[in-house]
Amino acid sequence: MDYRRFQQTIIARIDKGEEILENLQKICEKEQIKLASVSALGAVGEFTVGLFDTARKEYQSATKTGDFEIVSLTGTVNTMDGAYYAHIHMSAGDREYHVFGGHLNRAVVSGTCEMVIQVIDGTVDRIRDEEVGLNVYRF
Repeated sequence: MDYRRFQQTIIARIDKGEEILENLQKICEKEQIKLASVSALGAVGEFTVGLFDTARKEYQSATKTGDFEIVSLTGTVNTMDGAYYAHIHMSAGDREYHVFGGHLNRAVVSGTCEMVIQVIDGTVDRIRDEEVGLNVYRF
């Protein structure tokens, strides 16, 4: 992984064999980012995404392996109880052009991942909302 910061924008390259979320966290902690918007594209060979079951208040997850193009990776970085927290979703397409996606739990790069982190001045923390079963923004 390598990256460069240009004022409030970080351009990152995550390399083959590296895990996307781990590297996003490394960058954000090193750069002391408390609030940001994230987007990326690239290729992954293995990823796990989840779908939140609102009735059960829990995630159902699925792992996919093979050749996949990241169609969309988007989300936010902020804090929960003052510590790093990321909420990222990803969609990825296979060789038959089927797309799978959801809440990103893990993704290993198979080619490259090009990421843009747009840093936002300020802080937004999260709090657990027991009624919906999710960690929501606390302003």
